[in-house]
Amino acid sequence: MTRRDIQLMQEKIGVTPDGFWGPVSIKACQEHLRKMVAQPNQWPAQDEVSLQKFYGSPGDTSQLVQLSVADLCIKYDGKKVKSITCHKKVARSLGHILEAVCECFPHIAAEYAGCYNDRLMRHGTRPSLHARGAAIDFWPQVNGNRTQWPVVAQMPLEVMEFFAVGGWLSAGAFWLRDSMHFQATK
Repeated sequence: MTRRDIQLMQEKIGVTPDGFWGPVSIKACQEHLRKMVAQPNQWPAQDEVSLQKFYGSPGDTSQLVQLSVADLCIKYDGKKVKSITCHKKVARSLGHILEAVCECFPHIAAEYAGCYNDRLMRHGTRPSLHARGAAIDFWPQVNGNRTQWPVVAQMPLEVMEFFAVGGWLSAGAFWLRDSMHFQATK
């Protein structure tokens, strides 16, 4: 992102636009996204007990559904995606979010990188939210796990806002990296 892009984001989140993404901008961005979440937030906390109670066990395919996205612009590896495997509790919310992303950012929807994947967190020992079908990734080539947002990674704040309205957490805004990743947790 350019310095001007950062200044425009700072204006939007209510920070003096100096083009430097530091602690003040980070905190303001996180608060901006938190304010967009409908209350009470329907998603569970990120601890294993809450996740187990709400979503069930990682890899439990009986909790998964096929979310039809055939009418949307979602592509994986250049090929049109017809359905996305996700947890039944997130399907409706995810469908609304994907409609907004396709309408406003079709180039990002064309870089879909997965939802359900029964695996551990990268470099971790705990199950990923992908193992419960409650996380989704977009545009990994530019917004990878170790790519700092927004200085290097390019996930638009508006996409994070779409997910925030649905109560989803944006890794880029809250962990300052992995901005391709969104999950249905508090």
